[in-house]
Amino acid sequence: MTTTNEEAVSRFVERFAAELTEAGMQRMAARVFAALLASETASMTSAELAEQLRISPAAVSGAVRYLTQVGMVSRERDPGTRRERYVLHNELWYETFTRRDQVLTRWEKVLRDGAATLGPDTAAGARTAETAEFFEFLQREMLGLLDRWRDHKRAEGAASAQG
Repeated sequence: MTTTNEEAVSRFVERFAAELTEAGMQRMAARVFAALLASETASMTSAELAEQLRISPAAVSGAVRYLTQVGMVSRERDPGTRRERYVLHNELWYETFTRRDQVLTRWEKVLRDGAATLGPDTAAGARTAETAEFFEFLQREMLGLLDRWRDHKRAEGAASAQG
């Protein structure tokens, strides 16, 4: 990579990391995630991440721990070494939103129970029931969206195999 290209990649990584941080992700985790996303192999070692992001190995370790817990990154051993390589999951966004769908299901159930507890004739019960209804709607729409995405990727793969 040329220096100019490295600088452009670094600017992209920091810009996307800032967006992820603004959306609620931990800052270091966002930077590590963005660096992995921008890497050609979607994988890097701790030393590579620390060097590229100019952060300590401890900061890399904490960020990777978080990203592993939320299922965005996995750890693999470099063959023949003791070094760990951090790898983005295949179909990362699809998997992330599928897991989010499971969270919405749990939230909806708790909200429906809460609405029943609060009472349908109370303002709090009605508000809670509407929130549950929103999550049910969102979940239905998300499933349809994910199905359309999968179909889109299949069609795209079929078209590139023919071309």
